[in-house]
Amino acid sequence: MPAFLKCIEIENFKTYRGHHVIGPLKPFTAIMGPNGSGKSNFMEAVCFVMGEKTSLLRVKRLSDLIHGAHINKPVASSASVTATFILENQNEKKFQRFAVAHSSDYRINDSSVTEGQYLQELAELGINVKAKNFLVLQGAVQSIAMKNSQERTALFEEFCGSGIFKEQYEKYRLEVEDAEKEMQFLYLKKKGVRADMNEATKEKQEAEEYSTVEKKLAQNRTKFLLFHLYHADLTINNCEEELEYKQNDVVNIEKKWKQVDKTLKEQKKEAGIAQRDLAMVEKGIREVEVEIAKKRPIFLKAKESVTHCVKKLSSALKTLEQARKAHEAHQENISELTTELRVVKNEMLMWERSRQALAGEVHLAEIQIREYEKLKMEASRRAARYLQELDSIHREQKAHQDNIDNEMRKKMEVQNIYTQKCHERDEALNRIEKLNDHINTSQMKVDELCRRRAQLQEDMRSCREHVQALQAQLEEVTTQLGDARVDYQQETRHRKKKEVIESLMHEIPGVYGRLIHLCQPIHQRYNVALTRVMGRYVDAIVVDTQHTARRCIQMLKERLLEPETFLPVDHIKAKPLKTRLRAIKNPKNVKLLYDVLRFQPAAIFPAVQFVTNNAMVCETPEDAYYVAYEYHRDLDTRYDTLALDGTFYQKKGLISGGLQDLERRARRWDQKHLYELKDKKEKLTEELREAMKNFRKESELATLDLEIHGLEARLNKNVFMCPNRGD
Repeated sequence: MPAFLKCIEIENFKTYRGHHVIGPLKPFTAIMGPNGSGKSNFMEAVCFVMGEKTSLLRVKRLSDLIHGAHINKPVASSASVTATFILENQNEKKFQRFAVAHSSDYRINDSSVTEGQYLQELAELGINVKAKNFLVLQGAVQSIAMKNSQERTALFEEFCGSGIFKEQYEKYRLEVEDAEKEMQFLYLKKKGVRADMNEATKEKQEAEEYSTVEKKLAQNRTKFLLFHLYHADLTINNCEEELEYKQNDVVNIEKKWKQVDKTLKEQKKEAGIAQRDLAMVEKGIREVEVEIAKKRPIFLKAKESVTHCVKKLSSALKTLEQARKAHEAHQENISELTTELRVVKNEMLMWERSRQALAGEVHLAEIQIREYEKLKMEASRRAARYLQELDSIHREQKAHQDNIDNEMRKKMEVQNIYTQKCHERDEALNRIEKLNDHINTSQMKVDELCRRRAQLQEDMRSCREHVQALQAQLEEVTTQLGDARVDYQQETRHRKKKEVIESLMHEIPGVYGRLIHLCQPIHQRYNVALTRVMGRYVDAIVVDTQHTARRCIQMLKERLLEPETFLPVDHIKAKPLKTRLRAIKNPKNVKLLYDVLRFQPAAIFPAVQFVTNNAMVCETPEDAYYVAYEYHRDLDTRYDTLALDGTFYQKKGLISGGLQDLERRARRWDQKHLYELKDKKEKLTEELREAMKNFRKESELATLDLEIHGLEARLNKNVFMCPNRGD
């Protein structure tokens, strides 16, 4: 008979104050009591004496195990638990563990031992602390049932202690794999030899068939050659006749060709002579062109000189014409004056003659002679004054003529200056026109660049607003995430499951998704109850038909993925929803579990109805017990009911409770929200990264500003150089 536990002695451990002996224990012993009566603390005392770590005893420090320590009023300095075992030889063996301050003390039969020796002695009794094979805690059975095949295998190996054979097993497994590879190689080699033999047989058959076909081919080829020779002979005869006819034509054509060739040679000779003459002419033309090119500057200079001389000639002709007119006017004046002089001289001669005639006849008195002399002198003075005045008038006339000539030269110079200024004005007008065109082009370009700058500024403004909105959303998501953290292994598993469901939904139509992602409790307080009822269907994949589920299973097998549970909507046999249960008023707040669950799409209604299975949720375990077993006792009817703490009263009479593992699994509903927030955060971060790339346009905007500034500076300069511009 193997060793079994006789009794447990507890002293000042958690809720057990003082010394308590629990026992004697039987091979099957049930511990019952209401909530808070110490059942869980008794199980933790067993875990403590079996060497469990403090983290699994719902305390932070080892000293918290002492009674009253959690309210800072410990009743003693230590706590102890003693387990008494009855061995196969009926001897007793005591294992005792003390919790003193921050350390543990281990004793076996009242003798102090190390922790390693303590655990070794327990291992000899079949108690493996690491494998936890000595105690099944609340929810452990359901947790084991929820594990997959690989996890259960690892758990059983840990229970049975087969880990010590892991290296030997790996060694043998590698040898088996090598042997399998060798066998596979030999099998493939044998298969290859057999394939070579089959191929050689086929080649032999093909060679025999080929020889037969080759003989037939030789016979057919002989017939074909004979047939070809016969028709070739006929063709040769026809060709010989045609050749004779063609030869006659060739002779005639040769005669004509000789005549044409002779004519061609003569024409080629003439063409050669003409070509040489043409070359000589072209050479002369090139020489003349070179000479013209050399003399062109001289010609242009001479042309300019001729133009200047022509202008001077026209000016000189005009001056000559004016001088001629002035000369004619002078000649007319001279002729008039000469005529007057002649008349005066004639009158003077006549007067002299008359005076002489009178002088011989008339004797003048002394007074008259003096009067005469006086008049004569007066006449001489007047004549001298008149001659002087005439000479002065001639000099003035000559001076005036010189002034006229100077003014005419000035006039010609002014006309030349005017012509030059007109030419300069035309050039200025052309330049102004070009400046106006350049100004218009520059203005259009500036307007286009300004439009581009305004567009870029608008894009940058909208980009900043978009970035600010993304940052606000990101901050909100980060705030919602807070300090929540998800275990790395859970996150890895969630990511793998997410990849699996995404690949299934992408490649196979009719896959709705996982049940936990399609459903959501209306309040967090229902999380534990829903987790209890759904059980292994929490991660089940809902599909439309059974055929879709089979396709998904086949795909998982092909890709060597972990097995999944599928809920085909068309194949599920769900019980009808008992709507009459909604009328329960006493106790209060009794609801169908179906009613506290939101789900999308509506097509998965049968799957939700199948999983909830008309179960009801109550506020307390007492209410759940009453509804399950006593509400319709007169009708001998029971219902599946749950309390908010996860206590499950099944209509078959089974009762399951416990919060530790169930609460951990119920947190997945909150973790689902965290995963959604993390996915949203990743998407927002990616969008923010893409939006931040648009800020690279700031350099383009700066370049546009510089370009616009340069164009505006040149435009202002051109406008300044063109002051008469209307705009």
